Amino acid sequence: MVSKSEMAEFLRKEFPQTKCTVESVGNRSCVLSHEIGFEELRPGGTVSGPVLMAVADVALYVAILGEIGLVALAVTTSLNINFLRKPSSEKAIIAECELLKVGRTLVVGEVYLYSEGEPEPVAHVTGTYSLPPSRD
Repeated sequence: MVSKSEMAEFLRKEFPQTKCTVESVGNRSCVLSHEIGFEELRPGGTVSGPVLMAVADVALYVAILGEIGLVALAVTTSLNINFLRKPSSEKAIIAECELLKVGRTLVVGEVYLYSEGEPEPVAHVTGTYSLPPSRD
């Protein structure tokens, strides 16, 4: 199992462009946070859809690597998002991810995205990742 600090260091090294912070990882799940700034907003003062999709994608990646180990070559094969309500432009986005199936070559998971402190999700995401053939 990969620790929170190991995962954070891996992301800093292998995926430095992400603004996501690992809050927890393990047990086929993870929680991430992503602070919202001016760059993440679209006209109308809401968090842009691509930002929400990116946070969900990183959450799936972190949960998977927390399960299989730090293998940089796991890749997204599908990502489906349902936007449920307007996220706050003044609160961090929180991603809660759970892996539904971890197979030999594919992993399926879901992510709920929230505005920090709010009980209702702003988006629901399902995704599938392809794993590299040899992870030894």
